Amino acid sequence: MSDTSPGALRRYWQLLSRPSAKWSLLTLLVVGFFGGIIFWGGFNTALEKTNTLAFCTSCHEMRDNVYVEYKETIHYKNRSGVRAACPDCHVPHEWGPKMVRKMKASLELWSKAIGRVDTKEKFEANRMRLATDEWERMQANGSQECRNCHSFDAMDPAKQHASASKKMIEGQKAGKTCIDCHKGIAHHLPKEYHDPDEEGLAAPNPVPAG
Repeated sequence: MSDTSPGALRRYWQLLSRPSAKWSLLTLLVVGFFGGIIFWGGFNTALEKTNTLAFCTSCHEMRDNVYVEYKETIHYKNRSGVRAACPDCHVPHEWGPKMVRKMKASLELWSKAIGRVDTKEKFEANRMRLATDEWERMQANGSQECRNCHSFDAMDPAKQHASASKKMIEGQKAGKTCIDCHKGIAHHLPKEYHDPDEEGLAAPNPVPAG
């Protein structure tokens, strides 16, 4: 039978109110373990929520401009039904680089706050700057996001158009990265952009009038 005498109850209370160092450490570890799981689960859920097509196109700056262009490309709709959404091309898959990209993206909220590209006219005026920033980022990491789906080793030159196959082999030998040649495959090229070396390799979308 359990001891319910006043002396025993006093001892139980003292144990609970002043636990030993061993029990204090164990409690700390248990709380820290489950607290860490809850924090990481919430953080990862929020992170993945920002890695969706719906989130990327939730602001009209994206929805009314580059999203409209992207929907006209093979990356959005194709015979195999495999879609490459915004984060597939613009967010690294590896955790470390992904965190760096997310932190840089958070700084871009300032442009949203001050209305830097809140109209079609402002967006077009900034398109070259925005595109150049992204091209430089992709050149720096060797077009890693492209190569998550496309790789030279998996390509069959015999199933490519002759001119495309020739250019692809030349690009591989020259050590070029995907974005060096394949600009304008998901979004319109800036009206200021011109690169005659691209002709015959990529099939960029037409630059909109005006």
